[in-house]
Amino acid sequence: MEPFVLIAVIVILVLSTLLVILSRYRKCPSDKVMVIYGRIGNGSDGTSRSSKCIHGGAAFIWPVVQSYEYLDLTPISISVDLTNALSRQNIRIDVPSRFTVGVSTEPGIMQNAAERLLGLKMAEVQELAKDIIFGQLRLVVATMDIEEINTDRDKFLAAVSNNVETELKKIGLRLINVNVTDINDESGYIDALGKEAAAKAINDAKIQVSERNRDGAIGEAEANRDQRIRVANANSIAIEGENEAKIAISQSEATRREKEAEALRRATAAEKIQTAKALQEAYSAEQEAESARAAREQATLEADVLVKAEIEKKRLEIAAEAEAEQTRRRAKGDADAIYMKMEAEARGIQEILSKQAQGFGQVVTAAGGEANDAIRLLISDKLENLVKLQVEAIQNLKIDKITVWDSGNDKDGNSSTANFVSSLMKSLPPIQDLLNMAGMELPDFLGKTANPVQVDSAAPSESEPSEQDQ
Repeated sequence: MEPFVLIAVIVILVLSTLLVILSRYRKCPSDKVMVIYGRIGNGSDGTSRSSKCIHGGAAFIWPVVQSYEYLDLTPISISVDLTNALSRQNIRIDVPSRFTVGVSTEPGIMQNAAERLLGLKMAEVQELAKDIIFGQLRLVVATMDIEEINTDRDKFLAAVSNNVETELKKIGLRLINVNVTDINDESGYIDALGKEAAAKAINDAKIQVSERNRDGAIGEAEANRDQRIRVANANSIAIEGENEAKIAISQSEATRREKEAEALRRATAAEKIQTAKALQEAYSAEQEAESARAAREQATLEADVLVKAEIEKKRLEIAAEAEAEQTRRRAKGDADAIYMKMEAEARGIQEILSKQAQGFGQVVTAAGGEANDAIRLLISDKLENLVKLQVEAIQNLKIDKITVWDSGNDKDGNSSTANFVSSLMKSLPPIQDLLNMAGMELPDFLGKTANPVQVDSAAPSESEPSEQDQ
């Protein structure tokens, strides 16, 4: 029995091993990319790999050391409604579009998808791709004019595809399709271009109709002229034949020939008069046809000039409105800056005055709550500066020469020169007067001011030079 048990155990182990191997052998569907991660080994260039990507095949997943996940290849449709995109002409436009993207199956790009998109949900991948598309689409619009975007859609789509696909490859995606539904702008520039093209087509059609009418009128006038000329020539030939026949018949009859000749002369004159009138009428008809053609051509030229002038007028109005809007925005910005500057200066002045008021309040508090004592205290603190200013008032005074014309002494026996210097010093405001105006007095240790001597009003203020001094 023991050999049979051993054989059964071996068979069970073999079957278990086969089941484990088969359970770890994974096949990748065609609409997915299988990413194997874990212990992968080094690549062909010797560098270590973080994952291995398989599309449309199968691989054995080692238990414990390896695991796998799938990346869905289902295309993702992204609606990108780009608004207020600034073009190269500084005109903002709206570019509603729809992009279709999907996970790339190229070897290098598929590795980027495994590293950056594995584990993300479809909505997260869509948002990531949408952010990249928004930036690149805005960049492409900024490098092109509106005329190029609106008329040359192939060039615009090619630029968008190149820029967007280059950035999408960095995260493992590829661009499948781009569809731009419509392009609008706030200023109406694209509508103006359409109206200009329509006006040009209408004007061209009007010009062609006028040219066809002109050709018809000219052809009709030329046909009438040829008809009249041929009729006149035929009549002239017929008359000449009749005259020759009559001349041959009237050779035998001189009298009859003279009468017939006279009748022929009158008939010829009448016919020539009628022929001249017919030619005159033909010339008048031709002149009227030329006048009508000139009037049509003039009307056509005036229509072209008026349409172009109207288009140029609208373009200038749009440019003027744009410039006025820029001027208003700059003026508003300047006004806001001036307002903020004045507000900051006002706050600074308010802070200075507040600090000064606070300091003065402290001085009043130190003076026992008496405002007058506080003012005297402040003035006494500035007394040194006041004295200094009085001294500096005459410090730089230069007196080159003093001439005194009097007897040498005044009535009290004092020197005139000394009186002049004393009068000069008295011309400055005394310190005692300054203090009296402030309600203060000099300290006792500086002395008291003597009562001023009354000066006799009859005494002369200035001695006149005597004849003896002269």
